[in-house]
Amino acid sequence: MYKLIVSDLDETLLSRDGSISNENIAAIKAASEKGVKFVPNTGRGFASVQPLLKKLSLFQKPDEFVISYNGGAIIENQDNRVLQTNEMTYEEAKGVFDITSQYPHNDTHVYTLNKLYIYNPREEDLAYLKPRHVEYKIMTDKDFSIFKNEKIMKVITMNPDEKALHPVHDKVMAAFDNQLNASYSSGMYAEFNHFSTDKGTASLELAESLGIKKDEVLALGDNSNDLPMLRKVGMPVVVSNGTDEAKSIAKYVTKNNYKTGVAEAIHKFVLD
Repeated sequence: MYKLIVSDLDETLLSRDGSISNENIAAIKAASEKGVKFVPNTGRGFASVQPLLKKLSLFQKPDEFVISYNGGAIIENQDNRVLQTNEMTYEEAKGVFDITSQYPHNDTHVYTLNKLYIYNPREEDLAYLKPRHVEYKIMTDKDFSIFKNEKIMKVITMNPDEKALHPVHDKVMAAFDNQLNASYSSGMYAEFNHFSTDKGTASLELAESLGIKKDEVLALGDNSNDLPMLRKVGMPVVVSNGTDEAKSIAKYVTKNNYKTGVAEAIHKFVLD
């Protein structure tokens, strides 16, 4: 029996407009009532997940969790208690920013533990963030020293044409001799984390702390930043709108997309 469900949010659990279907909500609540833990596992900061937790009746609950920043932080929902972080070094984050900020048609996100800063914001990006309750501060210059004493969880660059991200991604990875964890998400972000940070490692670390075995973990995803999570758990599930690479790893691909794919998987493997 699966005791822990870890799920990506955007384009897996949530629709493209950031909403969640009643079917997905009902299935998650039913699984929770059976004692199965449901843990959002997202690239976003945990503050933006709070409205979703309210809909899932997980808001401010003890012994319930969120994994944020592609595995960079594990948070207990009650009081948003930070249990674990695996942040970038200042030199890593600054090195990535120094490269991504050179591209005038891209914007760059710098995520600290509690805040998001955006340099050179694009309107498409801000429109995407708004329904997801993501708060941010605009960086008006390239002075990266403001982060010197911060925990920097990840740095990402955005362009609505994913192909435009590839040369940026490649330049960053060459500069670091591939010693960063890099991935793509939502068709418009290239994300950079510390080398040992990923959704899968954090999922298994949380599972171990709860006395849950790898084979008792079900993961739901759709994109490349979900691949480590899908590779490491007992039951990797990909929604029908997922990438071909993600689907190649899955043990089950849902018939439905992000609207009801999560509910479909929960019914198949947990409830029915």
